[in-house]
Amino acid sequence: MNVLPQFSPADFASDQEVRWCPGCGDYSILKSVQRTLSQIGARPENTVCISGIGCSSRFPYYVETYGYHTIHGRAPAIATGVKLANPELDVWIVTGDGDGLSIGGNHMLHLLRRNLDCQVLLFNNEIYGLTKGQYSPTSRFGTRSPSTPFGSLDQPLNPCGFALGAGARFVARSYDLAQTKTPEILARAHAHRGTSFVEIYSNCIVFNNAAFEKFAGKKAASDSQLWLETGKPMLFADGAKGLRLDREAMTLEVVAMADQDPKAAGILVHDETNKTIARLLIEMPFGDFPVALGIIYCDPTPAFDGAVTEQNRTVAAGKTRDLNALLRKGDTWSVDAAESSLPVEAEPLQ
Repeated sequence: MNVLPQFSPADFASDQEVRWCPGCGDYSILKSVQRTLSQIGARPENTVCISGIGCSSRFPYYVETYGYHTIHGRAPAIATGVKLANPELDVWIVTGDGDGLSIGGNHMLHLLRRNLDCQVLLFNNEIYGLTKGQYSPTSRFGTRSPSTPFGSLDQPLNPCGFALGAGARFVARSYDLAQTKTPEILARAHAHRGTSFVEIYSNCIVFNNAAFEKFAGKKAASDSQLWLETGKPMLFADGAKGLRLDREAMTLEVVAMADQDPKAAGILVHDETNKTIARLLIEMPFGDFPVALGIIYCDPTPAFDGAVTEQNRTVAAGKTRDLNALLRKGDTWSVDAAESSLPVEAEPLQ
């Protein structure tokens, strides 16, 4: 019996020099993905990373798997073709907030609603880093950038909210420095059959430095992060605070625990299949509320590629492949070169 070798995280590191700015959050995400691939028993020859354009989209060069650096915003379309052509491949899409939600927003929408079996990692640094700091779809209102020197007037797009609205069946969120939590989330995303959408906040040290410091910084993390775990009460700030649902207003509210029992205090217990609560968690305004992290929503449904494969199998059953017959199927006609250029009456070929 042949035993397949177990690959370490280092085995998933390519021989290419990683060329992100020193201090970029993408380095941490790369390490998390390499660790995840090792932990889930991925095989390099069966794994493919597909990206578009942007800082995040250099990712395929740095992972020792198959990879495809495609065109701006079109990674979901290319990935769909790859998965349908070879359903056995393990497809990872790596994109950014600009690549995936601006020029690629339409492609992302249809990937999510179709529910192709793949993992989408959306690196969100809230800026266009590769093209030198223009504001992106996720940049906050008032962001000053080369393209908005007086402050952005756009209302920012919420990536997880977009995914949920587009019909995603798995929506999660993490951040670059969460080196323990991120691999756990990615492993769950990989186990999910269908499109798994994972937003990962990534610090752009050059053009948007410390954008997430208020919740991702070491001093703020405990009070500002709500790590969701299905079946567990929604507590944060080392258990000193919790989230409760105001059932009349259908809004969330923060409760000071003061040693109360979570159940007696009405603290919500996370149910990752509850789409209504997922929407409220995604849209919590930071400051008054914590940032929801972890698996926000997971409610599987049959994947698109599996349905396509089964349909093709059913349609093809009992039929033989004959390209010649296919080309001559239906109405065909011949043209006599000796005749004039006037239209020739069509005659079916025998």
